[in-house]
Amino acid sequence: MTEKKSFRSAFITVTVLFFLWGFITVLVDSLIPRLKDVFELSYFQAGLVQFAFFLAYLVISVPAGALLSRIGYQKGIIVGLVTMAVGCLLFYPAASERVFWIFLVAYFTLAGGITVLQVAANPYVSVLGSEDGASSRLNLSQAFNSLGTAIAPLIGASFLLSDTIKSSEEISVLTDVDRSSYYVSEAAAVQTPFLFIAAFIGLLALLFVFIKLPKILEKNPVGGYGKLLKNKIVMLGALGIFLYVGAEVAIGSYLVNYFMSMNISEIILQNESMKYLAENLLNTDLGTIDSKAIVGAFVVFYWSGAMVGRFVGAYLTRIMKPTKVLSIFAFLAIIMLLISMNTGGLTAMWSILAVGLFNSIMFPTIFALTIDGLGDLKPQASGLLCMAIVGGAVIPPAYGFLTDNVGFKVALLLIIACYGYIFIFGRIKSRTLK
Repeated sequence: MTEKKSFRSAFITVTVLFFLWGFITVLVDSLIPRLKDVFELSYFQAGLVQFAFFLAYLVISVPAGALLSRIGYQKGIIVGLVTMAVGCLLFYPAASERVFWIFLVAYFTLAGGITVLQVAANPYVSVLGSEDGASSRLNLSQAFNSLGTAIAPLIGASFLLSDTIKSSEEISVLTDVDRSSYYVSEAAAVQTPFLFIAAFIGLLALLFVFIKLPKILEKNPVGGYGKLLKNKIVMLGALGIFLYVGAEVAIGSYLVNYFMSMNISEIILQNESMKYLAENLLNTDLGTIDSKAIVGAFVVFYWSGAMVGRFVGAYLTRIMKPTKVLSIFAFLAIIMLLISMNTGGLTAMWSILAVGLFNSIMFPTIFALTIDGLGDLKPQASGLLCMAIVGGAVIPPAYGFLTDNVGFKVALLLIIACYGYIFIFGRIKSRTLK
């Protein structure tokens, strides 16, 4: 097999992983409204679920980068997949026992596995070809990541949000038999999808045991992290990843609650075309499901917009400077948020969903621009950048706190500030490339 064909096969195989962690990351977003109802949490407390998930990026990323430098990308991928499978299995006892801290442990474990995959797969794809095409390749792989994120809301709405959660007062008046039956059905809604996912991940891990990926790393660089911490672009890029992931996750996590606060479900039911669209998305009669599932189905457009944008972005970053594309997309995301802040109803809904389209190229483009020219330091740089994904643990609770105190729309100013920095990063990086 020629090197070019070997790289193409490796690219296709590793891109499957991008789909997988995109699907799972957004699927767990669907659990947040459910857990908020089950445990009767405030918006700030609900944001702590994402804190547990993204804390893993802070804790695991740097050790993962060091591990990859020693064992290589392929073995690192296997370690990540096995850890993810364990995390998925932990949702079974968490749902059975209805214990919040077990859910948090499951989230952290699952995210730990995803972190190892992120640290391995992103730089691996970037070096499977020329340096100039790194942004384009990473955007293409991330497009399949977005395919996973586009499918996940529908699965989440169907399995995790479709039934009505009873309050503690409602549960207290049930008979022992009815209470037991309710707990079993409530647990099964969470357990079933995650058991299937764990089985799929296990099979995928076996596949990576037997396939052979091209070896990219030549040596384990000494003092890599010390050098990277002195690199201005690496530090600016890490902050860009921190703010981007935080903004993207904050929007995605609170979309259902944001729409509920504007009574979007009632607007959908009163609008024949919107009602028809929702029924087709969920493949069910809207009268039989909870209002959260109705608005939750439309979250698919947020994540599918990112998928479309990444396919487009893979092309745009070939014909335009990636730095220019990044700044333009950040600016347009800000415009969409301003529209949503200052309107209501369907205009506010569709404008914030459109932010997903402009989110699309941000992570892969920031990532590729940051590790450009770092050679064998890329796994460790990837560790630092993936550590910055902890922004998903910090920004959503901060957004939730602001929402509790000033409302959803004013709180969007925090998200606008995040995209403002990304716009500036694109301009700064553009000057360094001249």
